[in-house]
Amino acid sequence: MTLTIGVDVGGTKVAGGVVDDTGKVLVQARRDTPADDVAKTRDVIIELVTELATGHTVEGVGIGAAGWIDASRSTVLFAPNLAWRDEPLREYVSTATGLPVIVENDANVAAWAEFRYGAARDAEDSMVMFTIGTGVGGGIVLGGELVRGAHGIAAELGHMLTVPDGHQCGCGRLGCIEQYASGSALVRFARAAARQEPHRATALLELAGGEAEAITGPMVTAAAKGGDPVSAEAFAQVGRWLGTSLADMAQILDPQLLVVGGGVIDAGDLLMGPTRRSYTDALAQRSRLPVAEIRPAELGNTAGVIGAADLARRR
Repeated sequence: MTLTIGVDVGGTKVAGGVVDDTGKVLVQARRDTPADDVAKTRDVIIELVTELATGHTVEGVGIGAAGWIDASRSTVLFAPNLAWRDEPLREYVSTATGLPVIVENDANVAAWAEFRYGAARDAEDSMVMFTIGTGVGGGIVLGGELVRGAHGIAAELGHMLTVPDGHQCGCGRLGCIEQYASGSALVRFARAAARQEPHRATALLELAGGEAEAITGPMVTAAAKGGDPVSAEAFAQVGRWLGTSLADMAQILDPQLLVVGGGVIDAGDLLMGPTRRSYTDALAQRSRLPVAEIRPAELGNTAGVIGAADLARRR
């Protein structure tokens, strides 16, 4: 049995674990992320890896980072929520720990974990995963391998154009799917409806202290589960847009499976129901042909650690 370490670096936390070759996390640790300090973030990762390696024979380290990683899987080119710019992270961590290291995009490592050990573990060839959180991320597996692109930054699924001249996206474009199928979009839809029809958002506004601008994603989820119509309709809007993007992936790549992950899927059928209906409607012309099934992700917050560790094993 081989053991590797997976590290998941986000804007607020660094999580790590020792993972065996069945995808089981044997021991875990975490730290807060000093996101505005390059050197301290690097030191936290090294400290975490050193701690996890103590008492285990570890063969490598995989790091999943929220940012754009170069094709050699060594340098963080840019991280929107961290201070990294052209950061040679692999070299620093490998030199400090004496272990082989790879660096990969966080959505890619989560997608790989679901392909190997999670919702798509029965797919031997292909899968596309959308991660729905504050934004929209993605990962693509074809021929049993991650699709990384010529420059290492493929599968930015959240930045596919959905609505020409639509809402401004953080990437600089107008109308990306991230502005219509993310947790941020869910909140925007709910706030707008609560302002326009407060009598239909009674439960939601009660949670927000009567202020539409105070509405948060967890509030929308809680109210929708309790039957609040405005909250349920906000999920239906997100699901409609997400379903059409999944249909685009089915048309372009014809994968075995489509997986939806991220925090927003905690809402269950409130999101997945409208998503599947929109997907089916968008592919009505393919009714006589096989098409990928949509599944919710299974590994939750451990996906980044598991996926990074497994990629380190396969380096």
